[in-house]
Parts: sequence; structure tokens; C-alpha cells
Amino acid sequence: MSPRLRCRQRGAIGLMAALTLGLALVFLLLVVDSGRLYLEKRKLQGIADMAALEAVQRNGDCLAASNNTASTFAGASAARNGYIIPPANALDVRCGSLTTAASNLRVFSADATQRDAIQVIASRPVLTSVAGGVWSLFNGGAYSLTTLLTARAVAAPKILPPQAQLTIKSTLVSVNSNDSAALNLLFGKLLGGNLSLDVASWQGLVDNNINLLGYLNQLAVNVGVQAGNYDELLAKNLKLGQLIDAAVTVLQAGAGTATVAASGLTQINALVGNLDVTLGNVLQLQTGAVAAGLNTTLNVFQLAEAFVQLANKKNGVVAEVPVTIPGLVNASVKLKVIEPPQLSAIGDPTYAKNKTDASTRIYVRTAQVSLGLTVALPLLNTPAVNLVLNGLVSPLSDVLNNLLSLNLAGTVSSLLCAVGGVPCQTTDLRLLSSATNPPVSSVDVILELGSAESYVTGFTCASDATKTLTTQTNASVVTIKIGQSPTLINSLGTSPPLATVPPLPVIDIGAVTCLKPLLGLGPTTCDYPNRKAFYGGGIGMLIDPDLGPITAAGSAYTYNQPPEIKQPPLYHGLSTASLVASLGQALQGRLKFQVYKPTGFNLLGGLLTTSATLLNDVNTTLGNVIGTVLSPIVDPLVNGLLSTLGINLNQVEVGANLSCKPHGQAALVI
Repeated sequence: MSPRLRCRQRGAIGLMAALTLGLALVFLLLVVDSGRLYLEKRKLQGIADMAALEAVQRNGDCLAASNNTASTFAGASAARNGYIIPPANALDVRCGSLTTAASNLRVFSADATQRDAIQVIASRPVLTSVAGGVWSLFNGGAYSLTTLLTARAVAAPKILPPQAQLTIKSTLVSVNSNDSAALNLLFGKLLGGNLSLDVASWQGLVDNNINLLGYLNQLAVNVGVQAGNYDELLAKNLKLGQLIDAAVTVLQAGAGTATVAASGLTQINALVGNLDVTLGNVLQLQTGAVAAGLNTTLNVFQLAEAFVQLANKKNGVVAEVPVTIPGLVNASVKLKVIEPPQLSAIGDPTYAKNKTDASTRIYVRTAQVSLGLTVALPLLNTPAVNLVLNGLVSPLSDVLNNLLSLNLAGTVSSLLCAVGGVPCQTTDLRLLSSATNPPVSSVDVILELGSAESYVTGFTCASDATKTLTTQTNASVVTIKIGQSPTLINSLGTSPPLATVPPLPVIDIGAVTCLKPLLGLGPTTCDYPNRKAFYGGGIGMLIDPDLGPITAAGSAYTYNQPPEIKQPPLYHGLSTASLVASLGQALQGRLKFQVYKPTGFNLLGGLLTTSATLLNDVNTTLGNVIGTVLSPIVDPLVNGLLSTLGINLNQVEVGANLSCKPHGQAALVI
């Protein structure tokens, strides 16, 4: 080949290389430019996705044009992710619902009244691509330096099974200095120490709520339980301090008075001691409860109250708390928590039909406590009582002689003492008081308060406009015990409780030897220094055994359109004023006096059968005298001490929530 041809070939190769390099640069430019647009689109799509998810997760809606929470939530999310909202509504947020088209694809339908799904359309102008610009030039169209990118996202919550919640209403709304002092005294005594929270701390506990889901998750982290395993968490043996520490951590993450409430819980935590407890004693979750169904709140004061009562159940301390009762000086009440309250219960009402199955029921109750009060006996030596006793001596002596073969004369004028000059034993009734031997200066009253309870029995969920939740609420059962110190008062809080209550001796049926002169010449003399106490037994006082436990009738109630979970509950109160009235009436008029056999030890023996009419006047007269002292104790106990413990004997108020289609975690659906 000639040199000339070789030169031409070298020139062609160079030209081809230049063209190839130029073409490669063009393709590189296209790749870089397309990648830029792709990344911008991806970034914009991420902003739209996050905005839609947050609007759904925070339960946004489009009902009010001036307060469109869905737009607010979506806009806040977009701004946090670097999206600058330009004019002309570049971030379009719409509420609506999802339907499935004939093609089996989901379709979003806008409807401001619905919030089953939320659509977010985000737009952003970017520099026009090189390819787009070249195309515009060759196509003869107008050239624009910017191109509008658009991203669309539709999010909807996962639909969960129906969820119902029952809550016991708190008895405390605001705290003043008197309330603060009473709470410090009562809670401190129950914990076996001294508590000194100020008014602001107590009010902080009352005003704040704690998110149940956040609390359970924090507790799970603290004690090493796998996240979401709430059944294990509620059944696990934990230290009571660990339960309080988790609540403090959650509250400290909040703002405002939540930190004040956390400080109050910290002070309570210092007194609880090293007690082993289970959280399931105060909170009930249906077995297998889903996390989204637990996204509700609990009142912090009620939670603290339950922790204190749970501690008292475990520490065995019988708290002695002074109370003000009309007519009594320096009275004190002994108190023991038998069972702490079940504050709140959550679960699927489909499986909750009764209270017998602990794994499926939705069940709440108030605390079960025992109260003991020592009340001073009044002055029994009144004209009315003496008149009754004088009329009782002769018939009572006849009964004792017939049943016990005693040689007792009713009075010195009876036939047994008719012959003068011969000593005879006569019946001598003596009212017992602090001056007698043995002294009986007080009577012990025990009130055993059973729990008021409420549980779900049915529900309907045809639509949110017609949904209902049916519950059965049973009022507290109160058992009254009146008897002899110290046997009865020392039985406070024992398990099982004292079944047989010894009667309180109030009348000593003694015997005294008297000498009547022959032919009645001269005064009759009796040897009172050598009086035989309880020779014929005694008359004891107790609460009428036929009374039994006092209770108020329970009732079923249907809540119409109860609010959704996480909203304030709809409360219904079951009036139990008759329970309190019956309690006062029992202490006023259901005292009973009976004759008991002698034991020889200044104590009452077995019950001695007498005629029904023998003690009628004693039951009426002496019972009224003692009853007027006992009946005033009801009001300060019910309206003072028990209300501080969250127990209201006058009314049981239970709150209800029902979500027919509760929203779970938000997810992108289109």
C-alpha cells in the first residue's frame, strides 16, 4: 500500500475517534442529566410519602377549611424534610377513601368528610433537562428553563379488629392545701413512711396523662422484655420501683407540668421499698393485644394511686390515719388494702362476653379495702336505759334459773328472798364502761369494702354513627363487723377475714348476795364488794346477723356512640347512694343484743336462747343510744378517706371507648 493511502487512513481514524468521543460526551451528559432528574424525583417522592404517612398517623382530617389538620401535619412533615412550599398550592393534601376498581387496582376517591386515606401531591420546579431543551428547539415549541416535577402518595392506616376500653373515673380533679396534706398523710402511712409532696406536685399528677403504649415500651426496654410482648410484660415479676421508674422516664420526655408529675412520682418511689409485683395487678390487657390498640392514655395520679395501694397490699402495713368525726376526739382509722384497683382494660370486645375468662375479659374494678375504727361508747347510764334494765331483771332471772339451774332471785323482794334473815343471791345488771371491771370503753367497727366492678358484655359496630358498647356494673359490697377489742381490730386485713365476730359485752349479768332482816325490819344490805361478775352470763352487742353484706343493685348499661380510643371516655355513673344510706341505717338501727352463757372468766360464752320479746326494749333503747354514736362515722369515711383512695361509695363512674375500625400503623397504599 502506498504511503498516500496510509495517511488517508490515519486521518479517517482520527475523525472517527473524535466523533465517537463527542457522542460519548453527549451520552454522558444525558446520563448525568437524567440521573439528576431521577434523584430530584425520588427526593420529591420521599417528601410526599412521609407527608402522607404522618398525616394519617396523626389522624389528620379535612373537615374544617380553617383548621385542616391533614394539611397542617403534611406541611409540617414536608418542611422538616427540606421542602419549601412555593405559591399556588404546590402541596395538595386531600382526604378520602379507597375503592377497588374493576382492574383490581386501588383507586383513591377524594371526600373531605372521610379520612380512610390521605393523598398528598407535591410539586417542585427544577432546571429543564438538556434533552428536553434540545427537543423543544427542534420541535419548534417554546423553551422553558424549568420543568415541574410532581410526586403523588396515598397512605392509609392498617385496619385492626374492634377495640374497647373501660376506665374507672378519678375521684380527684383539683388539689388544694388541705387535699395535699391528706394525700401526703394517707399515702405516706400506706407506704410505711412520710411523704411531703407540695400542692403543685399533686396537681401535676392529677393534670397529666401518660401514653400507655409509650409506658409499656419503656418498661419493656428497662426490664429486658422483647418489644411488643405485652403479655409477658404484664405477667413478669418486677420490682415496684421499676414500674415507677418507667413512668418517670416517659414523663420526663414531656414538657410543662409533666416534669412536675415526674418529680412527684420520684418522691413516691423513694418509699415503696423492694417489693415484687406484677403490672397485671393494676392494668389489664386482653391476651394478644395489638400495639396500636394500646395507643391510649392513663391518668398519672390514678396510676400513682394504684402503685401505692399495690405497695400496701405487699408490705403488710396497716395504716393508721386520723380522721375528724363529729362527737369523737382524736379518732383514727386503721386501713389495709386487700386488692388494688384495676384502672383500665383494653381489648377486642368480640371475645369479651363475661368476667370469668381473665384472658379475654375487658374488666375494671375499684380497690378492695378494710377499714377499722375504734369508737368510744357513750354514757349508757341514762334514765331511759335504767328503766329498761329495771324491767328486765325479773324475767331475765327466771330464764337463767330455768335454763342454767341458777339459784338467782330477780330482786330482794322476790319469793327467793321473802324469808328474812337468810342471805340470797339476786340478779345484778351492770352496764359496762371504762369505770367497770372489766372495762369496756369502746367498740370496734370494721368495714370490709368489696370492689365495684364493670365489664364488657356486648357491642355493635354497624357504623360509627350507631355503634354501642354494653357493660355490666356491680356496686361495692360492704360487710360490717362490730365486736370486742382487740380481737376484731387485730383481724383487719387478714386473709381469710375473721368469719366469727365475738360479741361485745355491754351488760354484765352478775350476782350479788343480799340480806333482808326478818319481817322486813331494817334496811336490806348487799355485799357489792364481793359481787360475782358475769355469774349469769352477759348481754352482748353485735350487728344483726340477718343483715349480711350490704350491696346496691348492679345494672347493665349501653353506651351509645362511645368515643374512639385515645379520646376522652364517655362516663356513666351507677348511683349507689342507697348503699351509703343502708350503711348508716345498719349502724343506727341494726344493732342486736343477745344473752350469752357465763364462762367464769368475765367473758361471754355460747348464745343462750331466750324468748323473742325479752330483749325488745333493750334492742330499741340501748341500741338507739349506741347507734347515735356509730352512725356519724359513715360520712367522713365515705366522703373523706375513701374518696382520697379513689373509692366512691355514693356512685360508680365507668368510662367507655370503642373503636370499630381502629387505625393501626400508617402504610402507603398507592
